Amino acid sequence: MHVVLVEPPKDFWFIMGKYIPPPFGILCLAAFLEEKHPDTEITVVDSQAEGLDWDKLEKKISLIEPDLVAPSSLSTANAFYAIRTAGLAKKINPEIKTVLGGQHFTALTEETLRNYPEVDYVIRGEGEVTFAELVKRLESNKSLSGIKGLSYRTGNQIVHEEDRPLINVLDSIPFPAYHQVEDNMQNYYFSLMADQEKPFAIVEGSRGCRHNCSYCSQWCFWNTRQRTKSPERIVNEFKLLHEKYHSQFFWFTDDNFGLDQRTREICEGLIKNDLGNEIQWFCQLRVDDIIKNPETLDLMKKAGCIWTLVGFDNPNKKVLNDFRRTEVDKHDSKRAIELLRYKEIFSQGTFIIGHRNDSHETIEAVREYADYLDPDIASFFILTPFPGTEIFEEARKHGWIEDYNWTNYDMVHALMPTEHLTRIEVQQELYKCYDSLFGSWPRRYRGISSSNTITRRTYTYLAKQALLTELKSLF
Repeated sequence: MHVVLVEPPKDFWFIMGKYIPPPFGILCLAAFLEEKHPDTEITVVDSQAEGLDWDKLEKKISLIEPDLVAPSSLSTANAFYAIRTAGLAKKINPEIKTVLGGQHFTALTEETLRNYPEVDYVIRGEGEVTFAELVKRLESNKSLSGIKGLSYRTGNQIVHEEDRPLINVLDSIPFPAYHQVEDNMQNYYFSLMADQEKPFAIVEGSRGCRHNCSYCSQWCFWNTRQRTKSPERIVNEFKLLHEKYHSQFFWFTDDNFGLDQRTREICEGLIKNDLGNEIQWFCQLRVDDIIKNPETLDLMKKAGCIWTLVGFDNPNKKVLNDFRRTEVDKHDSKRAIELLRYKEIFSQGTFIIGHRNDSHETIEAVREYADYLDPDIASFFILTPFPGTEIFEEARKHGWIEDYNWTNYDMVHALMPTEHLTRIEVQQELYKCYDSLFGSWPRRYRGISSSNTITRRTYTYLAKQALLTELKSLF
């Protein structure tokens, strides 16, 4: 059997600048499948890195003649591309089997199989074990009955097998199959955060999150559990990517990196292996962790951390309560920014508008809050009802969602009105948020002339981008 895992052609998310990340999810699937079924032929097609449009992708899949096609579907905004890839496979040969997975399709399994005949199977939840079992059954032409975590059609019926338990020991999972995209490893980059000449890679230190923010689909998908990989495993993965593939800039995918003893051991391991001066990386942190563990920031800096993304969300207490973000305190948030700046770690603060109670005045308060906190850069997002979240269920129940085009579920398209604003007005408010930041000449000048190399490079890069023009085109 020949299995083809596909990263489809897609537009980059302009709000974060130009970037091409490695197709991390399908590389994890490929590695696990290689380990469990070494005789299975596996090909990874990365349309982004290979410069394939839809016509070229069709030609490439036709030449490969696969038996099973599994497109990447990392987020809701990419769901359409995954479905289109499945349709492309069926167009080439109706006998090709297609399988989708990930958070979006886990949340909307029934609707997907009912509305898209080009999709044969949906893997719900964590994918490695279910995917490997599916391939084994298909290779041996055996019944799919009993494969935990799998949904599929039998005649006119849709069958949902019981959920699959999560993998207990993440260290048991092989390293992602970067050898499958070895020829593309120098083509991956993240231009906002690092020079385009610095090859970009992804390292997963954990899966899931122990918190339960109401707008987030991660904790639902991972059953409110956070499972970690050992510091030794993580450091060894960094070493492999840097020494064998020459990767220099890394993203820790952890939804909550944390600043505990495990983080300190990771940093110490990177320093011990002389990687701190060779690589750079960024991660996502929480305000309360920064305040409780300021000493860990020194180790992070020494280990190569240059950038952190911190969620401040909103200054309104009711909004924070609705989001279940009660740990975000105004004074602690300001202190967190000051600590990061003192340690010379770049801070990207994120803020959310579009809450059901939002008005022009409350969103203006968010802008003022961002200005008060003064992170090195502020990113504003619109509250997005991702499938699988409580907000999605509530909004669908009350008929608030006005746009079900999944491509627009990117946190910069307004999908719902508020009690006081139309959807267009919410969209216009997002533009005002960014205009208050990037339209401020004193802020621009301060960024471009900053003594901090990362700050100076970032603002110089952003000055060349048409971010405000892109945002204005949305209304």
